Amino acid sequence: MAAADVVSTTALIEQISAKSGLSKAQVKSVLGLFVESTAKHLKRGTKVRVSGLGTFAKSSRGARKGRNPSTGEAIKIKASKSVRFKPSTTLKGSL
Repeated sequence: MAAADVVSTTALIEQISAKSGLSKAQVKSVLGLFVESTAKHLKRGTKVRVSGLGTFAKSSRGARKGRNPSTGEAIKIKASKSVRFKPSTTLKGSL
């Protein structure tokens, strides 16, 4: 993915600031609180639904056996946790 294909947090803050009339510091603070609050809820196992954007949910993957692709040797893969994102129909429709 090329650098032009990614919007940085700084660019996002600048765009929101310009459209909302809020200062960049205020937007940065609100965005930080959103991320912090979302992470807290996901850690508890609560889904986070943002209208017009989508739903974030905690996902767990159990331990399993796998193979090292270069040697073919059997390996144990540890259980892991991740975040799933399901886009809203509004977001899907706008693409």
